[in-house]
Amino acid sequence: MKTVNVSGLKNNPSEALRMAHEDMVLVMNRNQPDAVMVGLKSAKIIGMPGVRKALATALFKDGNLSLARSAKLADMPLANFIAHVSRLGISVIEQTADEVEDDLDTLDQWLNKA
Repeated sequence: MKTVNVSGLKNNPSEALRMAHEDMVLVMNRNQPDAVMVGLKSAKIIGMPGVRKALATALFKDGNLSLARSAKLADMPLANFIAHVSRLGISVIEQTADEVEDDLDTLDQWLNKA
């Protein structure tokens, strides 16, 4: 196990990430252990059943990854990922009622031109 202190993590986070690819990294805050960094690939966590899908779902739900990138992380076709998050009650499109109304008006205008 490797160690890094919080100030070292702030000054050079990429160093700690590189170390985490090889071994677990213990983050020390003053003289107390504070956190552990684990490389998902090196610990073979990312390859465990369901981990990619769960991680992608959580990152998408929290707004940290786009829909397309989440589907890619989950190793799923986009349509399947959309169905997956929809079954979980996670909204795929974030729009206000006014935005939806504007979109419907635009669609009606477009359809009437055809």
